[in-house]
Amino acid sequence: MDLMKNSLPALMVVLTLIACETSKESTTVEAPPSNPPVEGFDAMGSDSLAMAWADACMSAMGGREKWDQLSVISWNFFGARNLIWEKPTGRVRIDFPGDSSIYLFNINTMEGRVWQKGEELTQPDSLKKYLARAKSIWINDSYWLVMPFKLKDSGVTLKYSRPDTTMKGAKAEVLELTFSEVGVTPNNKYEVFIDKSDSLVKQWSYFREARQDSASAIWPWDNYQSYNGLLLSTDRSDNRGPKNVKVYEQVPDAVFESFEVPELD
Repeated sequence: MDLMKNSLPALMVVLTLIACETSKESTTVEAPPSNPPVEGFDAMGSDSLAMAWADACMSAMGGREKWDQLSVISWNFFGARNLIWEKPTGRVRIDFPGDSSIYLFNINTMEGRVWQKGEELTQPDSLKKYLARAKSIWINDSYWLVMPFKLKDSGVTLKYSRPDTTMKGAKAEVLELTFSEVGVTPNNKYEVFIDKSDSLVKQWSYFREARQDSASAIWPWDNYQSYNGLLLSTDRSDNRGPKNVKVYEQVPDAVFESFEVPELD
């Protein structure tokens, strides 16, 4: 895939916005229609240059249409658990091989089933507790996999921070993400380093509290691979995060309904 060719239209938008940002005569810029923000995105609190880089990143990773068309994706997280997410419906399966725990649930309705210690949980309060835990796991693990597609998500405020370089020396544009009443830890902050040469995220910094001056952790976001035209960072150079990523057009309903371990190609 020619990454530069795919990201050229969005990069032209970025260059135009840079010119506008530096012009005293231009104070407002409309966001490109090709990557509209999710309802609830803080467009008023975000700035146009940051949104333009977010759009360039979306384009470089395959485009909004490819992201919207993603059906089913599976991955292993840190070697600890396996996840399968049916994006259009919100159905999720999480398997913990170490203790045979299994979560089958819908992130939209929060209905589901839980298998713990050799039996299914049926007590309502316990079931509610573990389903809430399952959603927290999904929020965390999916963010490690698809964060660049969520730069204009609900509850996000996106700011352009500065030009900088990654730990590997690549020139990057740094965007700052803060959150309002979303996710499990809304007080977090992230800095996303977008490589100027190809518009792909190559590094991210985690701030446990948004007010911190220095990052709590810095991780690479590299080793991109194409999944039906969608670029995802997997099996990263620091051996952390998502591994063994696969995408499917569809999977049997039993994947999300049965505690039996599914056999998928």
